[in-house]
Amino acid sequence: MLVSRLHAAGDVRLHDEPVPSGDGTLVEVTSVGICGSDLHWFTEGGIGDAVPAKPLVLGHEMAGVIRGGPDDGVRVAIDPAIPCHHCEPCLSGWPNLCLNVVFAGHKATDGGLRQYLTWPADRLFRLPDSLSDDDGAMLEPLGVALHAYDLGHVRMASSVAVVGCGPIGLLLVQLAFRGGATQVLAAEPLPHRLAAATRLGAAPIEAESAADVVFEVSGSPSAVEAALRVARPGARVVLVGIPDGDTTTFSASIARRKGLTLVTARRMGEVYPRAIALAAQKLVDLRSVVTDIFPLSAVSDALGTAAARTGLKVVVHPNG
Repeated sequence: MLVSRLHAAGDVRLHDEPVPSGDGTLVEVTSVGICGSDLHWFTEGGIGDAVPAKPLVLGHEMAGVIRGGPDDGVRVAIDPAIPCHHCEPCLSGWPNLCLNVVFAGHKATDGGLRQYLTWPADRLFRLPDSLSDDDGAMLEPLGVALHAYDLGHVRMASSVAVVGCGPIGLLLVQLAFRGGATQVLAAEPLPHRLAAATRLGAAPIEAESAADVVFEVSGSPSAVEAALRVARPGARVVLVGIPDGDTTTFSASIARRKGLTLVTARRMGEVYPRAIALAAQKLVDLRSVVTDIFPLSAVSDALGTAAARTGLKVVVHPNG
């Protein structure tokens, strides 16, 4: 099978490797989204303090088809996280904070940019016929957005701001409207991404804008600063973006004088069933965030296109 491995920053190579066997369910991978965290691996050779233990297969936004066994041919979304279910965070209801988590495309665990993988059956979620394979891959960023939205404690008839309108930011815009926000504001330096947010109904943030809940989905210090400035006194600010270089800065005086609550988001909990229900009932539009599709043979071009941010979500089809 064809496999893409990251050997160093900017160095992705294709390999011919055996189809995996052993523990887990064999899945033919049909769609993989390129995430901002994948770009950290690609451009920096790591993410935060994590570095690959070996040449790594990237990709954790995944969908595929089960091959073999009683569920042969069943289309599935693949939850990239395998929590231990035994540590204190898991037992406390926070599997996204699992101390022993195994995560696709991270450290020593290969991800989805290959034609086949094996994965635990309980981390595979059947896709309804109304959702495409690309929709299935987009359930992971929707899950991240849904988890972040939960952390925001958004109340009915409140105002919400989204700073950073990449795919997760655009999904948060949709969730805010579905969750009863009466005003959704958006900030994004790239005109085509801001235009995508306004098409969803968001209004551009102005100097006098203020919001009850703010989602920062960029990771840059300027975005964090913008999130603090648009927040009302007493507001809640959810930091979703991953900063370059593992550090961020903001004006402590703004956060202190406004009495802001800052919350950091870590991946997601057990939200796949909710995400599937939202997408299947057309309460969110997953297809609108996919703008570029590449075969696995052009994975370097796919990563380069994602890094250039000329579109929205870049998707790779490992099997054609």
